[in-house]
Amino acid sequence: MNSWIACLLAAGGCLAMAASSASAAPEAIPLWPGAAPGDKGDIGEERGAAPPAPRVPAKKIRGPAEPCFAPGHYGLPPGPGQRYGAAVVVCPGGGYQILAMNLEGTEVCKWLNSIGVTAVLLKYRAPAHTGLPRHVPPLQDAQRALGIVRRRAGEWGIDPKRIGILGFSAGGHLSTALSTNYDARTYPPVDEVDRESCRPDFTVLIYPAYLIDEKDPSRLSPETRVNEKTPPAFLTMTMDDPIGVGNVFTYARALKEAGVPAELHGYPTDGHGYGLRPSPNAVSQWP
Repeated sequence: MNSWIACLLAAGGCLAMAASSASAAPEAIPLWPGAAPGDKGDIGEERGAAPPAPRVPAKKIRGPAEPCFAPGHYGLPPGPGQRYGAAVVVCPGGGYQILAMNLEGTEVCKWLNSIGVTAVLLKYRAPAHTGLPRHVPPLQDAQRALGIVRRRAGEWGIDPKRIGILGFSAGGHLSTALSTNYDARTYPPVDEVDRESCRPDFTVLIYPAYLIDEKDPSRLSPETRVNEKTPPAFLTMTMDDPIGVGNVFTYARALKEAGVPAELHGYPTDGHGYGLRPSPNAVSQWP
């Protein structure tokens, strides 16, 4: 990735390895000290989900019992190579109904780790809550997640000014919602974590969904509020994506008009939902 975003990810001096490594971390880190905002603690057990005719085999879950950083996928696992101080919160897609945990989650974390970047896999609330816009509870989770990562930056050997967010499909919408709605928490503050900024320093959007207005595709969705302080973004989508390539073009145009750096890569074919798995198509080169 020969771009400014690669500089945010990897350039600069290495930070020392944090004293507590991922191998010593607990099984999961809950986002909330109690029930998540608006929840009654009755979500039930996390369960698998298998949409009809999946494009590629993928582990999909529905209804995380509690939003958290996924077990074994926060911090950088011990191993050879450098640790550059950048961190990325990874948001799997799944239409706000499920989470594609390996295709758009654990596999992505391993790739980020391989290039020296701390990866944090976010298990946000899905499916959508009745009576609320589908992105609202996940946005609360994402705001809280960025605050936790920034709060624990010293412990995890992270530069608090190089924390980004990466999302696929609905997770791309969530990443964009956070990148344009970070100025105020969408829930009553809980503790000191919520005093931390939840603004990502950069945004990576891979075949993002729901970025454009359903009635007017030339406009962004109402919750996508771009201004000059919106984080810079890297965007990738194929021209034959059934979600609609207008999602990335419209967002990139808004960033350009606001004077925000953006890098957009459009590829001819491969549809939707490829993650970073290799294929004969050029889009598999996006990483």
